Amino acid sequence: MSTLKELLNDVPVEWKTLGELASLITTGRLNANAMEENGAYPFFTCNEKPYKINSFAFDLEAILISGNGSQVGHLNYYKGKFNAYQRTYVVGEFTETVYIMYVFHYLNFMLKGYIELNSRKGSVPYITMPMLQNLLVPIPYPNDPQKSLKVQQEIVRVLDVLSEQNKALTSALANEIDNRKKQYAYYREELFRFEGKEAEWKTLGEVFEFKNGINKGKEFFGKGDKIINYTDVFRNSKIFEENLLGKVEITESDIQRFNCRRGDVFFTRTSETKDEIGYASVLLSDIDICVFSGFLIRARPLTNLLFPEYCSYCFSTDLIRKKIISSSNMTTRVTTTGSILSKIEIPVPPIQDQERIVCLLDQYDEATKNIVAQLEKEIELRNKQYKYYRNLLLTFPKDN
Repeated sequence: MSTLKELLNDVPVEWKTLGELASLITTGRLNANAMEENGAYPFFTCNEKPYKINSFAFDLEAILISGNGSQVGHLNYYKGKFNAYQRTYVVGEFTETVYIMYVFHYLNFMLKGYIELNSRKGSVPYITMPMLQNLLVPIPYPNDPQKSLKVQQEIVRVLDVLSEQNKALTSALANEIDNRKKQYAYYREELFRFEGKEAEWKTLGEVFEFKNGINKGKEFFGKGDKIINYTDVFRNSKIFEENLLGKVEITESDIQRFNCRRGDVFFTRTSETKDEIGYASVLLSDIDICVFSGFLIRARPLTNLLFPEYCSYCFSTDLIRKKIISSSNMTTRVTTTGSILSKIEIPVPPIQDQERIVCLLDQYDEATKNIVAQLEKEIELRNKQYKYYRNLLLTFPKDN
């Protein structure tokens, strides 16, 4: 039995509850903080990967299911000694009529949808013991146990082959995406190496004036005029009017104090980690009315020495990022200020050189984005292909 056609051709099934197929459905007994750094056994919690611990409560072949949290419904398979968190479900001791990896694949196929359907509406999705005990699993050829197991094992074999092929290909594509991004970053860094080239180094305080953004109550947001928000800067090195979605109600005084215009550079003012502080983005559109968030610092040019598009690339370089990160303050959160930023030096080559750098990086950036988009589309198609065949193999009519 080796073809999909044979597997899918009028297969009779009987629907069994998970409680009928597994005599052990329980949870662990430990708190999540029971983990030990150099433990001898896996410790399964509601995270995707197990931790370690020096004691075991189970010694069997089992499916481990995250019962709540952001990874609710995530599955692990393990055979041997292990321990489990009190909200991690342990499903084992299956009857001889079912192949455990068949159940694993079936749960991986439908469990998260089942959880959402059976959780209380409006609540965070979670799993209860009755939900697992009553979950229905299709058993093919129920009147022929030997043939049933062969079919289950063949379904698992096909899915394992498809899964491994999919993982290998998507991993190769993901590596290619990473390499393309590294290649672009290397090229950008090389263009900003000015040793022996004509460039003057100036502090940001010599070429910019700094100001913190507007602070308003929650009731003022969602309507009114455009506002540049934290995420607009954090996610983009360039800002265009058509990409701004934020709205805020403002006064004439607000417009005068917190206005935005082409060439303004915005820095993220606060972060939970040092690596994410001081991200910069340059406004490249002229906007009639627009203000900027209190979580940002506006750097307004004092001179015509800097080409706006040049700034968008310059502040993304490792050289400038390291300077911003190392100069930031760390208390309960990482912060930077206009006075801190004003002391950082950047290279200021002649305008024609800045325009040349921008022209080269625009071309390279566009080419890189196009290649990455194609690779990401291929990953998406491969994942859809795998899911298509998985759905074919694991979808059975309920009235069969």
